[in-house]
Amino acid sequence: MQSILLFLYRIRVFLIFVFLETIAVYLIVSNNSQQGSVFFNSSNRLSGNILNTQNNIIEYFSLSSVNKSLVEKNAELLSELENYRQRNESNFIEIDSSFVTGFQFKGAKVINNSINLSQNFITLNKGSKDGIKEGMGVFNEEGVVGRIKGVTANYSSVISLLHIELLVSSKIVSNEVFGSTKWDGRDPKFAKLLYVPRHVVVKEGDQVVTSGYNAIFPEGIPIGTIVEVKPGLETNYLDITIELATDFTRLSYVYLVENEQTEEINLLNQSKESVDE
Repeated sequence: MQSILLFLYRIRVFLIFVFLETIAVYLIVSNNSQQGSVFFNSSNRLSGNILNTQNNIIEYFSLSSVNKSLVEKNAELLSELENYRQRNESNFIEIDSSFVTGFQFKGAKVINNSINLSQNFITLNKGSKDGIKEGMGVFNEEGVVGRIKGVTANYSSVISLLHIELLVSSKIVSNEVFGSTKWDGRDPKFAKLLYVPRHVVVKEGDQVVTSGYNAIFPEGIPIGTIVEVKPGLETNYLDITIELATDFTRLSYVYLVENEQTEEINLLNQSKESVDE
């Protein structure tokens, strides 16, 4: 305390000068309208700039919560859009409602992601208490991301599309030919489109999307673009390379899609397998 008082005593002349200057400025501003107007306009600009900077900083640090709310809202809109599309399509042909597949969407944040392994996984910040289930499809605004593998109360793990054992039912948009997308364990930007017969005409630049032929993804979610087509060696299928639509190096938020008829479809497939045996 004594050192502070000694410091103030040493700069007493400066403090008195500042005090007197403040009084002088106050008197000038108070008794002269022109100078007062200039002072208040300048102070308003300064305070406005400070408040604007403060607001920008606050907005920057609140982006995470904003993105979270946007993803959740988009998930709701996706569900509504899918239901509307199904109702619209039903106008063309009447079918039993039990065969109409409905999808529900949820949003989640990526908290861990690997791309440098042969079997890559992604961790999400939502689990069973949020309605997440094994087998749900995962995608983002760019395209397919993977499929839910394991679920705890608060978290879930995703088999990434960058996993050498994951197959995604796909189709080529230009000719409606079906195949399966599988990563070959090499470049995280590219994958292979398998089981497309050699007689099919496939061109570079053709788009590949989900086929809708399984119980995981609805039809039409982007997977990638064909960048190379070669005759398969010792096989009846083409060797097709696609550039993936999803950039796995910068995953942040994703959508999870649930087919409401998954259990029924699985039971049907199990009954088919028992007959085949």
